Amino acid sequence: MTLIAVVEIEHQDLALGQTIRNVPEASIQVVPHSGTDPDTGMFFFMVEHEDDDFDTVEAQFDHDPTVEEWTRIADDERTRIYRLQHTPGTKLLTPEATKVGGFTLEAKSTSHGWRTRLQLPDREAISRLWDYCREEGISFELVQMYQQEGISLDGKPLTEPQRTTLLAAYERGYFDEPRGTSHKEIAELLGISPTAVGGRIRRGTARLIEMVLTDDIEEQ
Repeated sequence: MTLIAVVEIEHQDLALGQTIRNVPEASIQVVPHSGTDPDTGMFFFMVEHEDDDFDTVEAQFDHDPTVEEWTRIADDERTRIYRLQHTPGTKLLTPEATKVGGFTLEAKSTSHGWRTRLQLPDREAISRLWDYCREEGISFELVQMYQQEGISLDGKPLTEPQRTTLLAAYERGYFDEPRGTSHKEIAELLGISPTAVGGRIRRGTARLIEMVLTDDIEEQ
């Protein structure tokens, strides 16, 4: 089992902190699995803006104290990808997650900081991250925590087949009273067996209940 933790962190010296606060219309996300250059410390970010006003975003990059330099490397009408190098004083959670044996699955901007989904080995790792944030004056809020069987590169509680099957069942009234569809009808729609449909619904529902309703995951 692996542990997935969703945390929200805030601090003026977090990566792109000033840009995030000054341009709330922009949504910023770390590009997943892009890696970083160990020598230059380059990070990649995808930026979307409600009004497509990327000039404002780029002007903020020029004055953000956490940005040493930046380069636009890809863009379309509503989205741009940037490569940034942070200044030495920038606070980052990802290196600390690596130190405790975990890694970052996803990081998205909030109105004042970052919402980050982490894959970690145990609760002790979360405690150590909390200690680091407290020492650095970083606001740290644990939003959600759940266990996941096996190892995942996205940390999502459902497999894609489970998600597809549950959505198909929901849209066709499987959970209504009276029931609007059957395992057989869903199976014909998805091209799988009724037994497989039942298994996906059962396991997917169990994972959602564990994630949403179970407070003490150690009792699972």
